[in-house]
Amino acid sequence: MTTALLTLAVIVAYVSLLFVVAHLSWRGGDNAKFFTGGRNQRWWVVALAMVGAPMTGITFVSVPGMVGASGFAYLQMVAGFIVGSIVIAYFLIPLYYKYNVTSLYEYLDSRFGVRSHSAGAWLFLVSKVVSASLRLFVVCVVIQQLLCNFFGVPFWATVTVFIALAWLYTYRGGVGAVVWTDALKTVAMVLCVVMCAVFLLRELGLPLGEAMTQAVDSGLTKTLYFDDIDSSHHFAKMFLSGVFMIVAMTGLDQDMMQRALSSRSQGSAQRNMVVASLLQTVVIALLLGLGALLYLYLAKVGAVVAKPDEVFAFVATREGMPAIVSILLVLGVVSASFSSTGGALTSLTTAFAVDILRDKTISTKARKWIHCGVALVLLALVLAFERWSSASTIELVYRLASYTYGPLLGLFAFGVASKRKVCDRAVPVIAVVAPLLCALLDYNSQAWFGGYSFGFEILLLNAAFTILGLQLFSHNPKKLS
Repeated sequence: MTTALLTLAVIVAYVSLLFVVAHLSWRGGDNAKFFTGGRNQRWWVVALAMVGAPMTGITFVSVPGMVGASGFAYLQMVAGFIVGSIVIAYFLIPLYYKYNVTSLYEYLDSRFGVRSHSAGAWLFLVSKVVSASLRLFVVCVVIQQLLCNFFGVPFWATVTVFIALAWLYTYRGGVGAVVWTDALKTVAMVLCVVMCAVFLLRELGLPLGEAMTQAVDSGLTKTLYFDDIDSSHHFAKMFLSGVFMIVAMTGLDQDMMQRALSSRSQGSAQRNMVVASLLQTVVIALLLGLGALLYLYLAKVGAVVAKPDEVFAFVATREGMPAIVSILLVLGVVSASFSSTGGALTSLTTAFAVDILRDKTISTKARKWIHCGVALVLLALVLAFERWSSASTIELVYRLASYTYGPLLGLFAFGVASKRKVCDRAVPVIAVVAPLLCALLDYNSQAWFGGYSFGFEILLLNAAFTILGLQLFSHNPKKLS
């Protein structure tokens, strides 16, 4: 009872701080402030926000859990993230500032036409609403198990309250509030990870150096995988996937780039993108290190956890473990999830208003109704996911992104690299056919290609099919002039 009440008190205190920060970040809550943050955010605040922005409650729970099956293989992908962030900083950000976009997909309108603009926006909307709902579902399950079940709160009520709070703190401030609360989230997550590691080391009775030696000896820290090209963990697959995944999921994602483009200048946006990628590498390394300690603890007590996503919660709530560990877990999950949910609400509202309704001057009242509608859609999808789960949700999120962001990657790559004129009416068809072809190959890959299994490189194949389709339905304008 005492632990549950203390956990609840910590959550209330954090949420209260979140609302204070959101309120202080709001200055004249018009649509320009909601959509772009007024383009006057300090670069170091945006950099901190960009570190935490892609790290949701799933990251906090799932990344440590991945260590048992694949060691530190995720760092191969993270190395690709750094290279991809440089591509975003010096190729995509100048493009967005050149066109002075509110939504990224306005570029597709300028380059290809109105149907391409709509196709890009719908690809983002579908991907973001499903992935955000999936992330939120996993987070709410953790909070339900660790706290709400104790008070007899039903799952639907947990989800409703969570989404309602995220909706409230972005209701007026939009991306301006999201940037500052993401910065707060980054600090809170790092503190929670470090403190959890300290308490785990105490329970293991080991100094840090000896604990990491044991982790290395047990294979938990294996990072580079070169031996099996068919494996989805092979270095080449993960590194290249990391490069293109970050370009697609950050550089072509309205949610992520809405934060970056709130910077005061193009130079500031580029600087915070590169700095954020380096800091993010440190945070992910900390999460993987925490995962190694969790598995060392499981080995010490002779316990086995079937699902990687449940490892952290299992250890945190195990009898004999200090109550502070479970409190830190809940705080880390909550801090990671509130801002990511708020960011999704803001970016989906922006994309629907600017790209689908095509109305930059939409009234504040209409924008607030759209904001409310997006929150209700997220609520419905999370409740629909209630009876569904996955062995490793973070891998599923990336898998989903490979299909939905692949056509976006192809559209932007073709638009930047080629001067050819594309048949605008064909673009929505291409954006649907490319993922379907990828799904067909992915499903039959082992039978058709001698046991080969696609990893996240399906994103590149998806983009390639899109580029091929655009090439087939395009012409050189110079030849027609």
